[in-house]
Amino acid sequence: MTVRTRFAPSPTGYLHLGGARTALYSWAYARHFGGTFILRIEDTDLERSTPEAVQAILDGMKWLGLDHDEGPFYQMQRMDRYREVVKGMLDAGTAYLCYCSPDEVEAMRERMRAAGDKPRYDGTWRPEAGKTLPAVPEGVKPVVRFKNPLDGEVTWTDVVKGPITIGNKELDDLVIARPDGTPTYNFCVAVDDWDMKITHVLRGDDHVNNTPRQINILRALGAELPQYGHLPMILGADGQKLSKRHGAVSVMEYPEQGYLPEAMLNYLARLGWSHGDDEIFSMEQFTEWFNLEHLTASAAQFNPEKLGWLNNHYIKQTDNERLAQLAQPKLERDGARFDGAPALPTVLGLMKERVNTINELADAAMLFYRDPQPDPELLALHLTDAVRAALTTFAERSATVEWNKAALAAMLKEVLAAHSLKMPQLAMPLRLLLTGQLQTPAIDAVLELFGRDVVLARVQKGL
Repeated sequence: MTVRTRFAPSPTGYLHLGGARTALYSWAYARHFGGTFILRIEDTDLERSTPEAVQAILDGMKWLGLDHDEGPFYQMQRMDRYREVVKGMLDAGTAYLCYCSPDEVEAMRERMRAAGDKPRYDGTWRPEAGKTLPAVPEGVKPVVRFKNPLDGEVTWTDVVKGPITIGNKELDDLVIARPDGTPTYNFCVAVDDWDMKITHVLRGDDHVNNTPRQINILRALGAELPQYGHLPMILGADGQKLSKRHGAVSVMEYPEQGYLPEAMLNYLARLGWSHGDDEIFSMEQFTEWFNLEHLTASAAQFNPEKLGWLNNHYIKQTDNERLAQLAQPKLERDGARFDGAPALPTVLGLMKERVNTINELADAAMLFYRDPQPDPELLALHLTDAVRAALTTFAERSATVEWNKAALAAMLKEVLAAHSLKMPQLAMPLRLLLTGQLQTPAIDAVLELFGRDVVLARVQKGL
């Protein structure tokens, strides 16, 4: 069997973390077996589906690097196929026309509620042996209903949740085509999975109730059933359903906030799956390790601190040239001036150890690309007469010292010894004069990056 998986989002909003995790698992399972990963856009909800949402899904998949082998397929472009299958089911007697109006269906459901029964369609138009159907009303366009089995059970072994059984008496005769002929969600999904020969369906556990309906439709079509796995939802750190206040935003907001796709993928992979105690791994390792046996049935909790920790790891591993490409747009928006300033990749290489996002990295690097504006009170505190004398000596020696980190560190120690000062007494005012800040990387590294001319100009200006 060739493994064929699919990711089938509805374009009624952005690609969120739960959807991205589903896509990742489906992609990884196909990649693990050398199978096929299919992208399908389930866009039959005309009132809520938008081109912008479709693009957001495509952009999110591209950013994450979850490349599909087939598709994207759009359900709205498959209407002729759905109508063909509906006609075949009507001819085969596995579906039938129902002329009840929505008000009539709601009235019968209300009667059942009043009687303490589960509200459902009562089968008025369901053809049965020896049954006389009502007269077809004039001018009424019927819906098409699936003739669901009345007895028995639907059982499947969910690859995440284990065996699940739902009685057919719990299921309605599902509407599979509306009065205008457009098919409904569960019917389209079943036909698509059949046509696309899907072998494994991984999706959120909000779809559990759809599964027996789709299984019965597939059985009526004589189709092979895929294996189903329903992933538990992702919760916020407080145990509540993930919402915007937890970070449940479009996946495409994460690159804007300065996260790397490899960090997001690594993080999502661990939200419901594990490989021993491994926390950090490449996508190559993930696809090699990934299996369905280690998917967890319990809900995962989104932890932004953990995502930040992973992002820090990947930033530290990332080539400085790539970091510069990612950070430069924010620096430019913030008014950075690059003329005569240190090379951005070199600066980012110095700063990247301490930050969790590209945005934080750009903010940290900004001290090299703007004019310093030290606080006058801080300057007055740190720029004492003794320090002024040491800075004068520092400026004199800076004119001739070899300009590298080691030589600068040695020269600083000589100046400190000559004026009986400790390093913070000289480093703090130097930081203020050069950057306007008291917190920077090691002062010898900062001096080396700024260069002799800039350092001398700013120190002399401060003096």
